[in-house]
Amino acid sequence: LHDALPICYFQNLMESIKQIFRIGYGPSSSHTMGPVRASEMFLKRCPEAVRFVVTLYGSLAATGRGHMTDVGILRVLEPVGETQIIWHPEIELPFHPNGMKFEGYSREGHLLDTFIVYSIGGGTLANEEFNEQHIAEVYPENKIKDIMKVLSATGMTFWEYVEKYEDSDIWDFLAEVWDVMQAAIKDGLEEEGILPGGLGLRRKAATYLVKANGYGSASIRSRGLVYAYALAVSEHNAGGGRVVTAPTCGSCGIIPAVLYHLHTSRDFPTTRILRALATAGIFGNVVRTNASISGAEVGCQGEVGVACAMGAAAACQLFGGSNMQIEYSAEMGLEHHLGLTCDPVCGLVQIPCIERNAFAAARALDANTYGTFSDGLHRVSFDQVVEVMRKTGKDLPSLYRETSMGGLATEYDADKARFF
Repeated sequence: LHDALPICYFQNLMESIKQIFRIGYGPSSSHTMGPVRASEMFLKRCPEAVRFVVTLYGSLAATGRGHMTDVGILRVLEPVGETQIIWHPEIELPFHPNGMKFEGYSREGHLLDTFIVYSIGGGTLANEEFNEQHIAEVYPENKIKDIMKVLSATGMTFWEYVEKYEDSDIWDFLAEVWDVMQAAIKDGLEEEGILPGGLGLRRKAATYLVKANGYGSASIRSRGLVYAYALAVSEHNAGGGRVVTAPTCGSCGIIPAVLYHLHTSRDFPTTRILRALATAGIFGNVVRTNASISGAEVGCQGEVGVACAMGAAAACQLFGGSNMQIEYSAEMGLEHHLGLTCDPVCGLVQIPCIERNAFAAARALDANTYGTFSDGLHRVSFDQVVEVMRKTGKDLPSLYRETSMGGLATEYDADKARFF
């Protein structure tokens, strides 16, 4: 079938969910993972260079220091040659807010190559010549409504739809993703002390775990454990630890918290957890294809909001929800984060990001509960909310899209906060 279709048919198709779940080091997928990968790409393009000049624009420049953008770039380029980083937060290139320009020079000082590239979210790179979001398109549908028509006609579930179109190694890949998620929770629960970056923010995951286990009320204990797991991953990420983008580093604690809690409290086997991850990946992929998961492009609704939707879909599947209930749960997870701004204090993935992960993990479970109480019928579809999110993100002023020029980033006063 695929061989018989014209090339133009595939222009708007979705690629593998492997692009949603990337394994790497925090604190940011767009501001750390992306620039690191771009630096590695430039080294391959320009192996003769002995000196580098990297210019960061827009959001990358505005919050790059807090997101360790410069640290990641220097880690790649400095072993090869002298590297200078130039910051231009006031200049936003037209293709995407996260723009960067690499220049490589010879020993004699001649410019060998110039490479302009953009970190468009989730560690993905693109420019006018290539787009990693459209490299390996494997799904013939890119909207949930169209996918659900296929599911209705065939009797398949979302995870079976993934299995049908992905390569045979998809389950091995998701098993590795799940292993890294669990390791991030366990490492995060063991880590204590002050997070790096200058805010003086203490890690809370270990304390929340102790307090949660001390509650006699099962419902409060359950909620506290979800908080602890989400905090563990988010704090691990903020410290530069190894995490999975789900769909980004800034929202990496939500899905692991939901799935780990259900895995440990309800004894869901690993096979079912991996299937839930596949379902979550499809919903994240639809957003990534039709809107954005970049905080610099659409605000935190594209990060925490999408992760909440993915977690809700995964949880609903685990509890035996129908395809319509799964879609409804995901829709609520995203709808009720519409308009959420991205205004990180000091450009760090700490305030308000870490707390948002904990709350969104709990809201994902609430969306699942609400969805499974229903028959799955509702008026607003997931696809409609994705389109609203895209338009809302475009309408948000740039100071609310990961530039740290508005919102909490400017109202926060560290000196006054110490007296709270």
